[in-house]
Amino acid sequence: MRILGIDPGLATIGYALVDKENNNFKVLEYGVIKTSADKTNIKRLEIIHRNIQELIKEFKPEQMAVEELFFNKNVKTAIKVGQARGVILLAGAQAGIKVAEYTPLQIKQAVVGYGRADKRQVQEMVKSLLNLVELPKPDDAADALAISICHGHVYSAHAGWEERL
Repeated sequence: MRILGIDPGLATIGYALVDKENNNFKVLEYGVIKTSADKTNIKRLEIIHRNIQELIKEFKPEQMAVEELFFNKNVKTAIKVGQARGVILLAGAQAGIKVAEYTPLQIKQAVVGYGRADKRQVQEMVKSLLNLVELPKPDDAADALAISICHGHVYSAHAGWEERL
């Protein structure tokens, strides 16, 4: 199963493409999509949508996992990230990919086994589970890798989840 994991944002979007076969994960690609604050929000959303479409076209993931928006004290920021999530989810839906969403707590629980794990603990487990030589960087890309792993574990544990969506 090929999974596209996404850590949404407006300025920086983490992405990861991971293959999962049985209990083994293989990283195909990971990185970030950046949008510049000197562009309009509409243009930034267009850039995000187009880049996600290009990743889908190039790597042909079967499933997509996106981090849910956690409550942010800055409402303006939360709305902008919510808009970015919307165009990301739209790109997946347009491609006919099954899309799952996970909270930060669920991701940490699936990757580390502890929902209150700190960022470093998550990165160490991602490195270990994916047999990486060093900690994945930047943080947004590491988070996207964690989201992919989370989905791989949840999907395996709950085969047929997509029928409930």
